[in-house]
Amino acid sequence: MKLDRILPYTRQLLERAVSPGEVVIDATVGNGNDTLFLARLVGEHGRVYGFDIQKEAIDETMTKLEEHELKNRVLLFNQGHETIEDTLPPVHHGKVAGVVFNLGYLPGGDETIVTRPRTTISAVEQCLRVMKPGGMMVLVVYHGHPEGAVERDYLLRFAEQIDGMEAHVLRYQFINNQTPSPFIIAIEKR
Repeated sequence: MKLDRILPYTRQLLERAVSPGEVVIDATVGNGNDTLFLARLVGEHGRVYGFDIQKEAIDETMTKLEEHELKNRVLLFNQGHETIEDTLPPVHHGKVAGVVFNLGYLPGGDETIVTRPRTTISAVEQCLRVMKPGGMMVLVVYHGHPEGAVERDYLLRFAEQIDGMEAHVLRYQFINNQTPSPFIIAIEKR
C-alpha cells in the first residue's frame, strides 16, 4: 500500500516540522509511544512536555523513557491538556514546533475515561497560541465509541472555523472502511 496509514503519517508530519533542540507537546501521553517518539525527535537539547489525567499513563510513560534513557528530555504532568498554556514556561510560548493528540481513551485502560470536546478544543486553542509559525499540531481522532463520535463532531466544526490566515487545516482519513477508522486533523500554524 502506498497510502500512509494514520499513525505513520502522523509521525511524518511531525518529523517535517520538528528539528533537534526544539520544544514539543504530547497532549495525551497515553501509553507513551508518542512521547518516546518525540523525545527522540527533539534530541538531547530539546524538550517534550507531556500531559495526561491518568496516573497510570504517566507512570508507564516514565518507565518507557527510563528504559530508553530519554527521561531527561521530557517533563510529564499528571493533569489535563487544557492546562498547557499555564503549565508551559513562558520562555517556550511562541516556540513550540510540534503537538500531538491521540483522542479517545487509554488503550487497555478504563474506557469510561475519555477526552472531551470542551477540554480538547481549549487545548487546541492554547497550542495554537504557543506554537511557532510553521509549527504542526496533529490530532488523531478515534471516533468508534459514542463519546468519540461526539468529540469528532465538535472538533470538525471547530477546525473548519480556524482562520485560514492563522493556520492551514487538513483532514486525512480512509473513507471506505466498514468500521469507523481513526483520522487525522493536522493544523499547521502560518
